[in-house]
Amino acid sequence: MTSVLIVPGLGGSGQEHWQSHWERALSDSHRVQQRDWDHPNLTEWSYRLAHAVEQRPGAILVGHSLGCALILRVALAWRDLRIGGALLVAPADVESPQRTPRHTWEFGPFPRTALPFPATVVASSNDPYMSLERAHVLAIAWRANFINLGPVGHINVKSGFGPWPAGEKLLDALRREVRTSGRPKVADAYAAQ
Repeated sequence: MTSVLIVPGLGGSGQEHWQSHWERALSDSHRVQQRDWDHPNLTEWSYRLAHAVEQRPGAILVGHSLGCALILRVALAWRDLRIGGALLVAPADVESPQRTPRHTWEFGPFPRTALPFPATVVASSNDPYMSLERAHVLAIAWRANFINLGPVGHINVKSGFGPWPAGEKLLDALRREVRTSGRPKVADAYAAQ
């Protein structure tokens, strides 16, 4: 079975967050640990994620909020990493000063090209950190599946998301897509652009 790397965002996804529930429930999951969850540093966070992927090549990355931006930046910076796929839940718009704090902006800009691995973007129509329309436009640019959960906030504990079994079904669907995907390896995909 494909490994799952849990990639939290700002604050690190506490014990009741769905990412923490999944980490405990999925025997093949591992959390990418950061030294300081409250003061993100793009270089340090990127190296930790890249190292985790190197330890588990082909893993599916499950990001929430700022963790989604981190996944995208690492995919661009380390083009030889073998990322199997990405579930990008409630991405934070690190290009928007109106939606995200200044200390997250270095995680932008977002790529505007197809990702070289299967991906699914899960968004909310009333997420304070990214508009639904922008999440949809980015998902199209990334050639990612797009799921609109409706008005459910930031898809976190505050908005009522604990274990989130429906999200696990989305992860299972992405696992199936990864197994059958004909997308090129990372280095090949970016070399063609």
